[in-house]
Parts: sequence; C-alpha cells; structure tokens
Amino acid sequence: MFNLLKTGILTGMILISNSESSEVKNPTNSDLLPKPGSVTLVRKDGEKKVEVLVDGKLFTAYLYPETIEKPVLYPIKSAKGNDITRGYPLAPRPGERVDHPHHIGLWFNYGDVNGLDFWNNSDAIPADKKEKYGTIVHTGILKAKEGKDKAELEVGMDWVNSKGEVLLKEKTTFVFSVEGNKRVIDRITTLTAQSKEVALTDNKEGMLGIRVARQLEHPSDKPEIFTDASGIATDVPSLNNEGVNGLYRSAAGKEGDAVWGTRANWVDLSGEIKGEKIDLAIIDHPGNPGFPTYWHARGYGLFAANTLGQKSLSGGKDELNFKIAPGKSATFRYRIIVDSDGDESDEKLNQEFEAFSKVK
Repeated sequence: MFNLLKTGILTGMILISNSESSEVKNPTNSDLLPKPGSVTLVRKDGEKKVEVLVDGKLFTAYLYPETIEKPVLYPIKSAKGNDITRGYPLAPRPGERVDHPHHIGLWFNYGDVNGLDFWNNSDAIPADKKEKYGTIVHTGILKAKEGKDKAELEVGMDWVNSKGEVLLKEKTTFVFSVEGNKRVIDRITTLTAQSKEVALTDNKEGMLGIRVARQLEHPSDKPEIFTDASGIATDVPSLNNEGVNGLYRSAAGKEGDAVWGTRANWVDLSGEIKGEKIDLAIIDHPGNPGFPTYWHARGYGLFAANTLGQKSLSGGKDELNFKIAPGKSATFRYRIIVDSDGDESDEKLNQEFEAFSKVK
C-alpha cells in the first residue's frame, strides 16, 4: 500500500506530518526500522530536497536549489554506499576533475531551446552573458508514494528564459526501485510548449546526463580541450590514473571512446570503486523522439544520452531539428541502472531494454 508524502517526513510506512495528524499515533521502535528492500522518501523543504533511502540509507536526493540552474539527482550511491557521481562543484573530493561546473549528478536539459543554452548554464556564467542561457525552475512536488521495493516522486518544473518567461512546462516522474544490489531510476519527462512553438535544434549538448566519479572515468593519457556549441573551450587535463578503470560498452558493440557519437539502445559504464564492481547503465526507450539515441559519452566522465542532437553527433549524416507546437507535448523516458554485482551482460541489458520498452 502506498502512502502520500505530506509536508514532513515519510519513513517506512509511517507518516510524520507537520500539517495533518498521522494515522499511526504512537509508533514503536520496530515500526521505525526500515524494512529490507524498502525504498523511502524524506522530504526536506527547508533544504530544497527530497532524499531517497534504500533500507534507511541514502541512495540519492532530488535537489532543487536556485543556485544550480536546474533540479538534479545528487549524489547517486551504490549498494555499498560508494558515490558513483562526481562531487564537484557541490562537494569537491580530492583528485577529481573540476571542469564543467554545470555537470552535477544526474540531470535533463538541452543546449539549444529557441536559441537558448540550458545545458551549459551555471553560476560560472557572467551576469552580462546570462540572457543567452535558460534555467529550469522547480515549481512543486506533485505526488509522492512508496511501496515495498519502490517509490515514486512526481515533480513540476518550468523552462524559462532570463526574463522569467516560460517556454516549456515539465512534469517528471522518478521511479526508484531496488532488487538486491541493483538500484534503478526511471525518469519519465513530459515537456509541454506554452504560448509559442519551441524548437530544440540539433545540438551536441544534451539531454540526459550523468557526471561520474573519477574512478569510473576512462584512464586519461593526455590533456584535452572540449568546445561547446557556443564556441567556449574547456580544458580537461590529464590526471593521476590510480584507481581509474571505467569502460563504456554499447548495445551496438562499441567500446571505450568509440561509443561517442554512435547510436544504441543502451550503454553500460563498468568499473570498480573501493573493491566494489559497478555497472552504471542508461537504457533508451523506443518511444523517445529521435530513437535510437546518440551517445554523448566522454572518457573524462560525462555520460549522456542525446536523442535530439543528431546533426552534431553524426557529423551531418542525420538531422532532426525537433519542434514542439504550442500546447503540444513530447515525452522522454530513460532507465538508469546502478548494479553492484558487476554482471550486467549484454543479454541482461537487452532484457532490461525489452522490459523498459513496455513502460508507458
């Protein structure tokens, strides 16, 4: 049975509400203990976040402060509690990269929305340049519920320009589930254009992105420079490779850096952190516009699925230039798997794709 998340804290199946009395008046200590395999939500309005706990321990959190230009899931942790997302810029860790301050946890946005760059916006952008960028603003928690081994969080957001005008309204449902040492996040996002057509012109900066921990990067052997769609260059230096062992693998049979700019139903990033073997996989959905997605997967730690940036990622071979008419909507679905058993084979990931393909 699901419980609706009120203002306050949702722990196990016990509701502690600031605004309404709980059905359970006097819970015992045993009532407050997390049940094995439980996924629970803790709403902290004052800190602008909702924590997602598995067996009472932090798995991830939905963060929506005004300081990071879009809501994100951060951090994301494995079954053994290791961070699979980079700490910088929110909580820098020794030895990690400090490039691309807009790469925070897990996010969803795009580099060209009616000419505005939503992807690269951060507090590093000078005030006199902000008019060229868009911001995604959290507007509310619409629904939250828990079950035995999963929890759902539905939120609203607005995609706005520098004047606060709303281009797109977003409704996203996160489904957090657990099966043994495997944690799964389904992100189902519907974008609705408002008073005018919204053009998402082909751009390599998009759409669903994760910035991973240093250990899951590819070992680096030389410094690199990456330039965004606006021509702004970012230096990515070569670093100490101790403990760095990540490797991309795609459903199309590509590995390593060869995954970038290719299409596939899924990509898996495997590696090891503090002795824990980890598979981090992103699964595409056949209902997504532009399916199958191109992969904007970089060895320095950016792991992104970009279904709309076809011209940029195909070297001009393909072109989409997706548009949403006023009042119309488009839905994007992705599944993110964090598996600590280290055995996400091609067969298993193909089965995950087939199962996720049935999600509406």
